Amino acid sequence: MASKVNLAAAFATIGDHWNPRVAGDINDFQVKLVKLDGKFDWHHHDVEDELFLVVAGRMKMAFRDRDEIVGPGEFIIVPHGVEHCPEALDGECHVVLLEPGTTRNTGNVETDKTRKTLERLG
Repeated sequence: MASKVNLAAAFATIGDHWNPRVAGDINDFQVKLVKLDGKFDWHHHDVEDELFLVVAGRMKMAFRDRDEIVGPGEFIIVPHGVEHCPEALDGECHVVLLEPGTTRNTGNVETDKTRKTLERLG
């Protein structure tokens, strides 16, 4: 049964950072919500592309050759194989991720931020 998701209400249920929650499934893809705070780890994904849509706050997506600042209502797609490092700017940042369900949040590296199993919202 299809049901709508209120992003503000869903983000209000998330009390931690760098721990994506699955908000929905689209074929082999998942819609994930995550709160960012500070800097993540450099990594890449061998086969999965990722879409980062900023809902609140600002995010810097660092690449080895440049940085992109992404604000509310903007998104950036990181192609597979491209090393990147997301960072929340000016405090907390709320992000919607659209990526294959097989995507591990830390890609090719394992750190204390690696989540092997993701919680589902509501």
